[in-house]
Amino acid sequence: MTSTQVWIAGGHQTDFARNVTREGLDIGDLTAEVARATLADAGIEPDEVDVVHVGNAFGQLYTGQGHLGAMPASVIPELWHVPASRHEGACASGSLAILAAMADLESGRYDCALVLGVEIEKSVPGDIGTNYMSPASWVGHEGQDAKYIWPYMFARIADEYSARHGLDHAHLWAISELNIRNARRNPRAQTRIRDYAPECFTADDTANPIVEGSLRRIDCGPLTDGAAGLVLVSDRYVARHPGFDSRARSRILGWGHRTVGLGLEDKLARSSADGLMFPHLRATVEDAFGRAGIDRVDDLDLVETHDCFSISEYLAIDHFGLTPPGESWRAVESGDLEIGGRLPVNPSGGLLGGGHPVGATGVRMALDCHRQVTGTAGGYQVDGARRAATLNIGGSTTTTVSLIIG
Repeated sequence: MTSTQVWIAGGHQTDFARNVTREGLDIGDLTAEVARATLADAGIEPDEVDVVHVGNAFGQLYTGQGHLGAMPASVIPELWHVPASRHEGACASGSLAILAAMADLESGRYDCALVLGVEIEKSVPGDIGTNYMSPASWVGHEGQDAKYIWPYMFARIADEYSARHGLDHAHLWAISELNIRNARRNPRAQTRIRDYAPECFTADDTANPIVEGSLRRIDCGPLTDGAAGLVLVSDRYVARHPGFDSRARSRILGWGHRTVGLGLEDKLARSSADGLMFPHLRATVEDAFGRAGIDRVDDLDLVETHDCFSISEYLAIDHFGLTPPGESWRAVESGDLEIGGRLPVNPSGGLLGGGHPVGATGVRMALDCHRQVTGTAGGYQVDGARRAATLNIGGSTTTTVSLIIG
């Protein structure tokens, strides 16, 4: 019997403000911590887990450790013999792990999946760590002149958006300010413990220096150590466990997933006649809407979207359909993105405020949506939230995944 429904039984996120290496810990310690806390939150014993999926992008570079699908069994004896896989899709690695787990449950192969996203990024100096992420671009084909590859690439995206539609960078800084402000409500957010002067959200070259091209420090997400986990179960599992209905749970209502070529210039050339810069990103969202039976963005109560840079959230606004193409500024100025606004975006603080441990980000987004629709998000709860969406991107929108959770 195949399953038509995938439920989120619970999950956990570590504190993204931590420096795991300075604590004398390693990626095995982080994996053990998040796995045990995730299972505890879901009320599921390790020996109930049928399959494990791990999202991790850059383990070999930051930690020297590969083969991370085997790490859960290495640190939790009860997971010995449990089938496990690692998934890599740059910043979308965690979402790919979720999709793989969903497929396992929907096919009838397994009924209970542990999904983990784990990344350590503070094990080396920041300039080295930033460039450890360069393999997610098309190496040797783009960014050869960049000092910092991903600020360089997203500055190119910002410049192209400006050329097509116009762009006031004050709107980008307003997005950063909102996400950092939201993060102060989140006890697990990386920037909640940081102070920002008003000048940090301006063109002040001292308080907010240029990093690459037109992007400044406040436009760029931080390097982060962290992990997030979910337990996903099938409707067969739910039927066998009557007490499950009494727990705070949510369901994955729909999903979208698209992959295009690595090269940014190829993407921009293909969309030159399109109103949206990345039509495949819009197609990802539309696929998720269609599978969830949603007609439009106003059927959502909130969005957790990929803001590795402020421009990536700015793009998400019109690609979700919150504004017409090229008019994302309207949602920024109107307050639509605020908690309490038309469509709160990144009430958790997102990546800019909450942190971005790359392989964990897609899992963290889904976990925050689960918390919102079950009313357990605490200080950043969106009142009455019933349906939430994620948008997780890897590379220069090369891999895109969207989930609808309700």
